[in-house]
Amino acid sequence: MTPRELVEHALKLLIAKDMSAFAGLWAKTGVLEFPFAPPGYPQRLEGRAAVQEYLRGYPEIVDVREITEQAVHQSVDPEVVIVEFEAAGIVVATGAPYRLRYIAVITARDGEIQHYRDYWSPLAVAEAMGGVDELMAGFAGGPRG
Repeated sequence: MTPRELVEHALKLLIAKDMSAFAGLWAKTGVLEFPFAPPGYPQRLEGRAAVQEYLRGYPEIVDVREITEQAVHQSVDPEVVIVEFEAAGIVVATGAPYRLRYIAVITARDGEIQHYRDYWSPLAVAEAMGGVDELMAGFAGGPRG
């Protein structure tokens, strides 16, 4: 599977809410990084198991229903793609609309994600979730409602 095909498959799994299969796309030693993460939020997850644990309850927090925009850009390195996409759905706890743009730089080798650098706006997510406390509780390992 090429890096582009891997990304397209990953986004389909996100919509299907199959977080186990989504996390399973990471190499056993793959890394997920959040360069813009706020203080107290995980900035780096190392290994497939850590990614799987992080994503475990994602569909109970945010119900992503569609990818409204998607562009995959091939870098000069054949193992690296840059993905721009917008996810739309609802915040499960409040029923509020969720619409967020993401940019990810993904390195894939042998059909597995080696490194995924996820650039998203913590302020936009906090606003969608109803506040910083809700963001931290939902995604940073705090109590999940």
